[in-house]
Amino acid sequence: MKRRGALRLLAGGAALAALGGRPALALNAAPDSQPRLSQEQSRAFQAWMLRIISAQVERGPSPRWQHRDCAGLVRFAVNEALTVHDAKWMRANGIASDRRLPPELNLTPQQAALRNRWVQGEGQVGHFVTALALVQHNSRFVAREISQALPGDLLFYDQGDEQHLMVWMGAHIAYHTGTVTPTDNGLRTVDIQQLTKWKDTRWQPASNNPNFAGVFRLSFLS
Repeated sequence: MKRRGALRLLAGGAALAALGGRPALALNAAPDSQPRLSQEQSRAFQAWMLRIISAQVERGPSPRWQHRDCAGLVRFAVNEALTVHDAKWMRANGIASDRRLPPELNLTPQQAALRNRWVQGEGQVGHFVTALALVQHNSRFVAREISQALPGDLLFYDQGDEQHLMVWMGAHIAYHTGTVTPTDNGLRTVDIQQLTKWKDTRWQPASNNPNFAGVFRLSFLS
């Protein structure tokens, strides 16, 4: 996702401030009226989100996942985690029912309405949201330290004209880097030890890396 000017998240003030002296932008939270999942539902959601992302890595992207970039991976996984995971859904997503699966979320109608409903900014809500708007309007800041991440949390990087998301999976990190060859689906996983020693230091999830904005958690989770 692109945005002119280099931006970074200020951890202490929870505001987007531009590098190089550009004006700061407010980090707007999702509306207070947005329903939240209970702690039990949140744990089930996180487990389904990771299961869905793992399936994309293991089997290749589902035809249901249409916008294949870093934000698209998060949108797809979130929306599918919030749905009812019946036999029809399992077949459509190529997920084997004979494996141990997370419990259902048992959402209320108000909670179920979170699906495909992203806050885009300036009072707009829709099916699409950029990587920047995902953290700016639909997530809450957790920390600059990766040790504070929970499964399903988002790692947000600002590389100047481009912003990028990765998903903390617990044992490793999943992300979409874009296709390199015609047979490359763009999906990658990397463990935290590898990423903290990444040769290109812009991608190291370290608090002293100005390109790493920090860890973010979806705002509807408890």
